[in-house]
Amino acid sequence: MNMMNTKTRSTATAYDEGLRDHFRGVYNVMSLGLVLTGLVAFAIANWPAAINLLFGTPLKWVVMFAPLAFIWFGFSHKAVMTKSAGQLKTMFFLFSAVFGASLSVVFLAYTGADIARAFFIAAATFAATSVYGYVTKTDLSKFRSFLIMGVIGILIAAVVNIFLGSSMLQFIISVAGVGIYTLLTAYDTQNIKETYSSTRGHEDMNNKMAVMGALSLYINFIMIFQFILSLIGNRE
Repeated sequence: MNMMNTKTRSTATAYDEGLRDHFRGVYNVMSLGLVLTGLVAFAIANWPAAINLLFGTPLKWVVMFAPLAFIWFGFSHKAVMTKSAGQLKTMFFLFSAVFGASLSVVFLAYTGADIARAFFIAAATFAATSVYGYVTKTDLSKFRSFLIMGVIGILIAAVVNIFLGSSMLQFIISVAGVGIYTLLTAYDTQNIKETYSSTRGHEDMNNKMAVMGALSLYINFIMIFQFILSLIGNRE
């Protein structure tokens, strides 16, 4: 009995250590993506010729919707199944750079103080909800349909508001966006944890899922940041 208990504890310890290493890899990839996004956004914002080219011509529509194209085609189920973990990671960093180009207008529209304040609020919100998703015993998958519908609704409303330019609609979108993507952070964190359990022992698939997990959390963080900035920032 003692030998069995010792073996069980040893297996549990190995699982916990493997899970921590997995999440460390997820957060490292995500953080590198955020750094790359910030650097690209800042560099373009301070390069007038690039700003005029990307946002003063029809290219602005390409820059605006390119991140969505990356998600739909670059990280499709087929891509995950056929590409290696290294290729997915490279795709993720390319995606982060492209997203940085689309976010460069943030540095033109808001002050540095507003951006910094929104970033730290977003970071605190993200960290708290990700920890909750990691430790909670509540099954968050029951919220999946609601969250997907919420994301679709926010996306449609945001596209419509590009043409309407309604400040009230933007406020509603931002409030809803913070709520939806905060919940998504908890859900995705729990999902990463559960995915690790199912792919443990399959190193290649496990590494792929780590990149996909980093992508999910990266998007959540960026969206929380943007919506918070829209709520608390004063446009220049």
